[in-house]
Amino acid sequence: MISRTIVIIFSKSYCPYSKRAKGILLEKYVIEPAPYVVELDLHPLGPKIQSRLAEMTGRKTVPNIMIYGQSIGGGDEIAALDKEKSLADKITSLGKDRINVSERFVGSLPNAS
Repeated sequence: MISRTIVIIFSKSYCPYSKRAKGILLEKYVIEPAPYVVELDLHPLGPKIQSRLAEMTGRKTVPNIMIYGQSIGGGDEIAALDKEKSLADKITSLGKDRINVSERFVGSLPNAS
């Protein structure tokens, strides 16, 4: 599953870092095909999956964002890539031309006067 799905967000439903990363990836951006979210604390094999992810990526914590089986980091890394305006390019380049990424809202909203 990890190597076949383009974007997977391994998360825990109560984790503030996971919520931050999901907020950026799922609310700020339109990613097609949509990322697959695995809530490890709600999944029956969550501890085993997290252990396997640690072996594969060296990352023992969540979130762990994978693109075609390659980890691009966790919450801090996603936030930094977003701040640098390079997150969409990073996802697109690793998505092997099989993914489209765009910001949901570009520019600022007009003042409500």
